[in-house]
Amino acid sequence: MDLGFRGEVAALYRRYRRGYPPPVVDALVDAFTLTRDDVVVDLGCGTGQLAVPLAGRVRGVVGVDPEPDMLAEARAAAGDLPNATWVVGSDADVPALRAVLGAGSVGAVTIGQALHWMDRERLFAELRTLVRPGGGVAVVTNGTPLWQQGSGWSRALGAFLRDHLGLGGDRACGTDEESQRQYAAALSAAGYDVTASTVEYTAPLTVDAIAGGVLSALPVDRLPADRAAFTSALENAVAPHAPFAEDVRVAVLMGRRG
Repeated sequence: MDLGFRGEVAALYRRYRRGYPPPVVDALVDAFTLTRDDVVVDLGCGTGQLAVPLAGRVRGVVGVDPEPDMLAEARAAAGDLPNATWVVGSDADVPALRAVLGAGSVGAVTIGQALHWMDRERLFAELRTLVRPGGGVAVVTNGTPLWQQGSGWSRALGAFLRDHLGLGGDRACGTDEESQRQYAAALSAAGYDVTASTVEYTAPLTVDAIAGGVLSALPVDRLPADRAAFTSALENAVAPHAPFAEDVRVAVLMGRRG
C-alpha cells in the first residue's frame, strides 16, 4: 500500500512531527520490564520518533516501515546509535521477523501513531508468538491532529484545509476514544492483559510548525506546488487566534503477554 509518505513528505515528517516525552518511554520500560537484554520492534516507525529514544534503554531496536525514505530519515535522526537498525516492511512481515529473530525473542513491539494503517486483529495474534512472556504490544498515539483540537486556531485551520485542500479533516488517526476502545478490545481478545496510561502537556506552536505538521500528513502528490503561498494563506487564516499552543495527550495502550 503506497501511502505517499516519501520524498519531501518524509523530510517534513522528521522535522515537524513531535517526538515522545521521556515519561512515555518510562511507561513502556516499566510495563514490559525492559532491560539491556531486550530487543524492541517498532512497527510503522516513521522517522524514528519512538524507536530512537527506546534504543537508549534496551539492547537493540528494529525499526520497520514500508517507506524507504522514512527509514533513511530515521537512520539520519539516529546518528551514530550502534543498536538501531532499519528494515523495509510492514505488519504483514511479522512472520518473517519471527523467523529471523526467533519466537519469544522480543521484549516489546511498539506501534506509534500507525495502527490505523494495519490489520490489528491479525497483527495482535501474530505478535503473541514474537514477544517473550512479560513482554507485549504497545499502541502509542501522539495527540489529536492539529485540525481537530478544540482551540480557535485549530477550528480555523480545519476550515482552511477544507477550503484550500478539500480535506474533510474527520480522520483522527486512532487518537479518538472509540478507536482506543477498539484497540483495547482487540488486544484483550488476542489474550493480552491490557493497561493504559496517558502523558499530557502543552507546547507552544509557530505558524511554520502548524504548516509543517499539515504538510507532513499529506501524500507527496497532494503537496501544494507553492509552499510559501500555502503557508502565507494558512497564517492569514489562523492569525486572529494567536498565540498558538497545542494541548498534547499521548495515549499509551499496553497489552502484556502473561
